[in-house]
Amino acid sequence: MRKHLKKLAALGLAAVMALSAAGCGGSGESSGDTAANSGSQAGETSQSGAAEGGDVTIKITWWGGQSRHDYTQKLLDTYTQSHPNVKFEAVPSGWDGYFDKLATQAASGAMPDIVQMDYLYITTYAKNHSLADLKPYMDDGTIDVTNIDQNLLNSGMIDGKMNGIVLASSYQSIGYNPDVLAEAGVAVPDSTWTWDDFLSMCRSVKEKTGKYGMANGPVDDANFFNYWVRQHGENLFSEDKKSIGYADDAVCADFIRMWADLMKEGAVPNPDEYAAIQTLGQEAGPVVTGDGATLVEWNNYASKVSAVNDKIRMVTPPLMAGSDNKGLWMKPGMFFSIAETSKVKKEAAEFINWFVNSEEANDIIMAERGTPVSSEIRDYMVNSGKLSEQQQAMFKGVDEAAALCGATPDPDPVGMSEVNEAFKNAAYSAFYGQITPEEAAAKFRKDADAILSRNN
Repeated sequence: MRKHLKKLAALGLAAVMALSAAGCGGSGESSGDTAANSGSQAGETSQSGAAEGGDVTIKITWWGGQSRHDYTQKLLDTYTQSHPNVKFEAVPSGWDGYFDKLATQAASGAMPDIVQMDYLYITTYAKNHSLADLKPYMDDGTIDVTNIDQNLLNSGMIDGKMNGIVLASSYQSIGYNPDVLAEAGVAVPDSTWTWDDFLSMCRSVKEKTGKYGMANGPVDDANFFNYWVRQHGENLFSEDKKSIGYADDAVCADFIRMWADLMKEGAVPNPDEYAAIQTLGQEAGPVVTGDGATLVEWNNYASKVSAVNDKIRMVTPPLMAGSDNKGLWMKPGMFFSIAETSKVKKEAAEFINWFVNSEEANDIIMAERGTPVSSEIRDYMVNSGKLSEQQQAMFKGVDEAAALCGATPDPDPVGMSEVNEAFKNAAYSAFYGQITPEEAAAKFRKDADAILSRNN
């Protein structure tokens, strides 16, 4: 992560220089001019990389597990069958190291044409002019967005430019193994459960079975903490994104103390135990294998691991008793962005449109990347008879979760990866007993404010 942060720090200058030299046909334009003019050049041969109907190669990269790699390659092969002039150079990756490599490619002007992009990083790459504006391809109908919710679609809009087409929607969830809960004599949770219910469940599972009540790290990033902050009626960040948004550090201290107490009781893994769990991979984690009851995940988790354990189920996170504040939100699952340096923007946009709107494509994807953003495709999938029980539950869960969702927050501010690391470091210091939760909360505010004010 630190290596990636150094690369991102260099990205601002290096990407601008690279794009100035290597952008649209090597015209010598500045990166700002290149970005501004990309729409008017969208249909030109210099942008498409070949005369109409000519052979093109699209370089595409994404992160994921082996099952995602396998079906995405099948997608590419299927697309080539119906578009013989289009070939793909596939660059699959795991999550770890994905953005390290992408930062290097962006700084040198060598990003793949199509990039799977995350909400965590899209603002950084957009502000460094590494991503093409896709609005011209929406306006001319190349990418059909008529069946995508406008709020969700706008999650890719930064500084007036559409920097990515959202591929799926997701929301924070709790995955659980019903067999472990039954072994502990604990009732299956539903969308009305509270934090007190959650804590009682974790402790009962540990006491009755010796297994983890919650089997992953709750502070890997600030997403779950953001849910907690929103339940308190506060925002994680200030409106200008230059500082922490909530006023009282007790909000953070209470969150850290809750997990520290559970760790002391052995109901959740301590940092060392969790580091060992991470090496197992998602499909061999404790909840899948029956060595843990629950974990914090996105709502497509049960679908992703169904080939290994088809009993895993999902539920919305615990509610804060006595509060009507809606902590949950619909998050863009991920985006497809097109590199500003790409010479095949038009062809890349056509593939993205097929990925989002084609029944043929979604018969292969089978909602693995999350609930499809096209309402037409969602209806098709629900009525297709092809969804597994877990997938049907995921689609149904979206409707149930919507009632608990507040407004989708803005894209993560520049420096979010550093903020996540600062949050994890502060919390871990408390988990190891080096500082108190109150000191950890103060440390996080100080470090995060410095990061945010420097980057935004």
